[in-house]
Amino acid sequence: MSKRNTQSAKTAARERLRQERERQAKRDKARRQLIVAGSVVAVLAAAGGIGYAVVQMNKPSYWEGLKDASVVAPANTTGTKGTTVVLGKDTAKKTLKVYEDPRCPVCAQFEQTVGTTVKKDLDDGKFKIQYVGATFIDNHDNGEGSKNALSALGAALNVSPEAFFEYKTALYSAKWHPDEQADKFKDDSYLIKVADTVPALKGNAKFQDAVKKGTYDAWAMAMSKTFDDNKDGVSGTPSFVMDGKKLTADSQGNPPMSVADFNRVVDAALKG
Repeated sequence: MSKRNTQSAKTAARERLRQERERQAKRDKARRQLIVAGSVVAVLAAAGGIGYAVVQMNKPSYWEGLKDASVVAPANTTGTKGTTVVLGKDTAKKTLKVYEDPRCPVCAQFEQTVGTTVKKDLDDGKFKIQYVGATFIDNHDNGEGSKNALSALGAALNVSPEAFFEYKTALYSAKWHPDEQADKFKDDSYLIKVADTVPALKGNAKFQDAVKKGTYDAWAMAMSKTFDDNKDGVSGTPSFVMDGKKLTADSQGNPPMSVADFNRVVDAALKG
């Protein structure tokens, strides 16, 4: 082999090596670009995910979003957004304000003990009742039952005052009222099941449709605001007010929870 051929071979080999190094450098560069691009996409995706999460966290819940919604008021209501619910005989001279939260266990206890007396007094024209519904128990545990039950009570009120009272009694009954920690009233099916124990609501398609569609959901939120903004100094349930004065059974400010205490404080208020 001549020295020329040997030199040519070496030159060719160096050229092949150079070209291979260039190709490898290009492959390495392309791989780095892909890694960087992937990292950017991952960062953007993560940022987008965080952004979405933040938006979702700041997005109002369904119920909160109804605070400024148009209100469909039930029949048998008056006042702004139908939040004044006064029931009873027109001949009754005084009105007893009753503040209640559908999930309130003390309200259920009151209803089970004194409810029959309250209804008899109402039917006898001893006083009218102004019902004010609250939903603060939902606020304490991020629940929905108070609001959903209040909306269903609106649907019952739309049927008749009698249906409203009977349904409220059923919701507070020992059989149907859930433990405060159990948010059963959030389920429309449960509310309808309870309603089927009330003659005027049993199988009532219009009532059931209103519950399922949430016809009175915005009304429930407006009613709840009435409780929140009340001028009677009421912050808990059950509470009773007549002539602007809160009726209490003792010096601690507890509500009357027996028939005897209820009759005593109401009779005193009626004479005042």
